[in-house]
Amino acid sequence: MSGANRTPSFGQGGRGRPVVAVLGTGTMGEAMGRNIAAAGLGLRAWNRNRAAAEPLANSGAEVCDTPAEACRGADVVVTALSNEKVVADVMDQAHDGLAGHPVWVQTCTVSPDGGRRLAEQAARLDVAYVEAPLLGTKEPAVAGTLTVLAASPQKEAREEVRPVLEAVAARTVWLDEVGQPSSLKLAYNAWVLTTVEGIAESLTLAETLGVDPHLVIDVIDGSGLNSPYVQNKGPKMIDDDLDAPSFPLEAAAKDAGLITNTARAAGLHLGIAEVVSERLHLAADDGLGRADVAATYRMPRRAASGSEERR
Repeated sequence: MSGANRTPSFGQGGRGRPVVAVLGTGTMGEAMGRNIAAAGLGLRAWNRNRAAAEPLANSGAEVCDTPAEACRGADVVVTALSNEKVVADVMDQAHDGLAGHPVWVQTCTVSPDGGRRLAEQAARLDVAYVEAPLLGTKEPAVAGTLTVLAASPQKEAREEVRPVLEAVAARTVWLDEVGQPSSLKLAYNAWVLTTVEGIAESLTLAETLGVDPHLVIDVIDGSGLNSPYVQNKGPKMIDDDLDAPSFPLEAAAKDAGLITNTARAAGLHLGIAEVVSERLHLAADDGLGRADVAATYRMPRRAASGSEERR
């Protein structure tokens, strides 16, 4: 029976209790896997480096050697991988395990066109497709309080994936068409990355002008522009506590490139986003890719030091 036309069954997990395959158990995939298992759903896990998936065995997961093995018998397949190409390649590898026509929930941040290309791949694989990029980083992923932006060509897929999304997220925002969740995710990330770079530059300016950068955070606190994000990232920048990533800088640089390239394709020039993308890519090239996105703070600080030396 076609994955696009079947009715929910969840035969192995009982109706409403799907068996879930998680492909990719990095920071986000592992956290989602643990919450899926904690919700009482069946869990199968695969990662290219098997050692990264092994800890999920402690949560009751069956750790598998191939994507196809992980998907075999699953009702829902969740991909939590690094980019569109990797997602597409892994799902092609999973082909032989998709005979049960699971619903594919694709959580990686891709371009709107990338989301539509993956939906076309799902049709070729004869599985239902849910585009579902995530808002949130490591901490909300661990807490199960992510926000999911979702759309599907198959309306019945919403109910099929509901137990999975409820396990990993506090909120799901359903949109009308595939491509729209990725568009909204890029708009959201444009704000996030602009905020990070804005904090970094404000702190660097204060420090360079001889003002304690802690005072910048203090005067923002209680103002109309304050946010938990500022109060979290600002002190970490000042204390240089940036090597344990909530959101890796290399992933932020990838997303920044998606933002600027997608905007250009739409005939839009985003001046701030272009600068932020350039700064993040420079930071990644400078060896900061595995640090937190807030490690962009190290780049303007180095530039300031270099300017001082040239005087």
